Amino acid sequence: MTFETVSTNTAFGGVQGVYKHHSTATGTDMTFSVYVPPHAPGAKLPVIWYLSGLTCTHANVTDKGEFRRVCSELGLIFVAPDTSPRGENVPDDPDAAYDFGLGAGFYVNALVKPFAEHYRMRGYIESELPALVAEHFPVDMERQGIMGHSMGGHGALTISLRNPGKYKATSAFAPIVSPLNCPWGEKALGGYLGPDRDMWAEYDSCALIEAGARLPDLLVDQGDADNFLADQLKTHLLVTACEAAGQKATIRMQPGYDHSYYFISTFMADHLAWHAERLKA
Repeated sequence: MTFETVSTNTAFGGVQGVYKHHSTATGTDMTFSVYVPPHAPGAKLPVIWYLSGLTCTHANVTDKGEFRRVCSELGLIFVAPDTSPRGENVPDDPDAAYDFGLGAGFYVNALVKPFAEHYRMRGYIESELPALVAEHFPVDMERQGIMGHSMGGHGALTISLRNPGKYKATSAFAPIVSPLNCPWGEKALGGYLGPDRDMWAEYDSCALIEAGARLPDLLVDQGDADNFLADQLKTHLLVTACEAAGQKATIRMQPGYDHSYYFISTFMADHLAWHAERLKA
């Protein structure tokens, strides 16, 4: 698999790159960023996959996540993909709403036309992009971690729960913990998968945990001043699901923090250190 280099910049002794390639999963060109920290020649490094939220591209966390210094110190590769396919022939929300279509792929493999052709973000994140990164960057694929924010937190949790053992560490910032039980999730899963709610369960972290899926550990941070907390994120549902199932989890409510990158960047170092501890060789 080949890719095009869009840009590279030196940062904290490593290289921050932005790249583009044609995806067979989505049938579109896809852009992603990779930070590679300084390392010895021939070394293979653990990799963190970061999944972004609604309306975002790879650029949001790349520009505002404040992860490079810590990744440089800890020896972590940091990969940030886009949140949906894009292009002239890619269908969008009929009303151009922010919570469906472009920038809102919800990390599913869509089944409903016209979205089924291109909205294949689950396959892209779980298979195609990792294969591309493994081919071209010095990653140790035995030491993978995954994290995300909001819709991307939903993606990180569900992808990890569906692939036991693949990711040694999983964390999230303000995740949508139960798309089955919130307006964003009902719109997205209904629109991409159809009306059969049984088909939605594999894209709901609480439902997966209730059905027996487990992670070695889990870290979640949620701001208590987040204006999406009560209606969309519903962190208490994840707390309940983990407690009922005996799923080990640290779920922290952070006083005064909202849904923005001010929140994410505040706790990014904590999450990266938590991942690094679990990704040691």
